[in-house]
Amino acid sequence: MKSTAVKQLSRTRRHNRIRAKVAGTSLRPRLAIYKSNRYLHAQIIDDSKGATLVSGSTQVLAKEAKKMDAAKMLGVELAKRAKAAGITEVVFDRGGFRYTGRVAAVAEAAREGGLTF
Repeated sequence: MKSTAVKQLSRTRRHNRIRAKVAGTSLRPRLAIYKSNRYLHAQIIDDSKGATLVSGSTQVLAKEAKKMDAAKMLGVELAKRAKAAGITEVVFDRGGFRYTGRVAAVAEAAREGGLTF
């Protein structure tokens, strides 16, 4: 079994490959996901300014919910906050994590909430 340090290094390398191709602009900011064992964190970032426009976390939004339900709630809430900030289109940055499970749930819920990517 891989050690924790090797897994983290592998994920960081995957994320660097993704970030070489994906960048957020003022017109299409980047929706970045970070997944820990317990929580999900999502931010909508304008890389040209280096500013976070909208953020959310399951740590704050859904303390008592199951992980998958909390991920869906995060996606919907993020889309709601983005629309309030005037953001309709984003580029998705999965952060080196596989597009399955909670990461996919956030993405699908954000799409259902009105974000396009």
